[in-house]
Amino acid sequence: MDRITFGTDGWRAVIGEDFTLGNVRRVARAIAGYVLEAHTGERAPALVVGYDTRFLSPESAQAAAEVAAEAGIRVWLADRPTPTPAVSFAVVSRQAAGAIMVTASHNPYRWNGLKFKAAYGGSADPAIMRRIATQLARLDRHPERRRRRAQASITTVDLVTPYLERLKELVHLDRIRAGGQRFVIDPMYGAARGCLARLFGEAGIVFREIHSEHNPLFPGLNPEPIEPHVADLRRAVRESGYDAGFATDGDADRVGAIDRDGTFIDSHKIFAILLRHLAGDLGLRGEVVKTFSTTRLVDKLATRYGLPLHVTPIGFKYVCELMRTRDVLIGGEESGGIGVRGHLPERDGILNALLLAEVMADKGKTLGELVAELHREFGTHAYDRVDLEIDRPAIERLQRMIRARKVKSVAGRRVQSIEDLDGYKMLFGDSAWLLVRASGTEDLLRLYAEAPTLREVRAMLDELTDLARRCARPRTGH
Repeated sequence: MDRITFGTDGWRAVIGEDFTLGNVRRVARAIAGYVLEAHTGERAPALVVGYDTRFLSPESAQAAAEVAAEAGIRVWLADRPTPTPAVSFAVVSRQAAGAIMVTASHNPYRWNGLKFKAAYGGSADPAIMRRIATQLARLDRHPERRRRRAQASITTVDLVTPYLERLKELVHLDRIRAGGQRFVIDPMYGAARGCLARLFGEAGIVFREIHSEHNPLFPGLNPEPIEPHVADLRRAVRESGYDAGFATDGDADRVGAIDRDGTFIDSHKIFAILLRHLAGDLGLRGEVVKTFSTTRLVDKLATRYGLPLHVTPIGFKYVCELMRTRDVLIGGEESGGIGVRGHLPERDGILNALLLAEVMADKGKTLGELVAELHREFGTHAYDRVDLEIDRPAIERLQRMIRARKVKSVAGRRVQSIEDLDGYKMLFGDSAWLLVRASGTEDLLRLYAEAPTLREVRAMLDELTDLARRCARPRTGH
């Protein structure tokens, strides 16, 4: 039987290899087993089931819904491809026990998967995922032990409209319209197709939507709102003279942006723009959460506004946990996921695009001008990341070198200290850092770096890349 390994939120695999309807049913049975175990005594717990635009997504959602209903769990099944944050919102608004979301998020088109969202409308915490994994192992060994109740109902519902109505309560679309700025929207062939377009159209905001047709091949790009996949968005913004472009990933929980001049605005800068707007312009108070690989610009903003800052390991599930238990104003991660108070303990790329548009309208500035304003006040911050396919022994050799402080400097900068919350982060004063972190499941080394200029960032990444590759070369001699 195919081995299924759970990661953040759930399980992903290559379509036609490990991602099959048979394995979808196995995972859905494990989730159903967890739900029944966690909700013992309830007459009929309920699940929301949603899906994105990938191959096999509608069929997988139907299969998962049928498995849950056979176990006696009522199901609300999405009537169309639906953003993950809309599915999470439905969990909370309908008081469901959780949600199954069929998606591989930002992975290439050959992948699909299942995310599980907990009853609070956010990433399932590690304890929940361990319980689901235990259910899977038990059912694989003893399929006859499935917990059964009377067949429950499957109701097909519109999950998009209630979610968009909720966003209208969180963002001032009238102020965006009054600002007179024009936007390009890029759902990257994903589940956000038509969502921002619908809101902007109803509000009379001038926009253009690209990559909005249904095409599970995501032709020419991976559905991840970062370089180089935003090239078409950049072209559309510049050629037509729009003020900004917003891109969301395959299931619409991440965001990226393009300035009027074509500059890519990464998630670090988006996080900083939104934090400054909430705390500086609106005077809101609360705590700030960032993951270990996120810009120090957030630290400086939190200090400026006197807001407590928490740094977590990498993964939005850690941000989600603090958003559920503390008074968090905003929390975010390097990969484009940002959550804000008053909505969900969840990433939401569509909401964050709207908030960026609102900041632009309120301030009468472009994204580039907002970033320049931050850099004038707090210093310039440039960032980049490299992923290297390197064998595990080489990764371990490099990490031992860093841990033993044998790497004294990088690109002319002296290593002043090392933090090891999640990987090894070498600090070069308060203006630069480089993080070396191994994938937990693949022979993959991730290098993250920040410095005052992109030239310095790339010099640091190039030097560590060369060192990592030298660690991978076979040693000669006796």
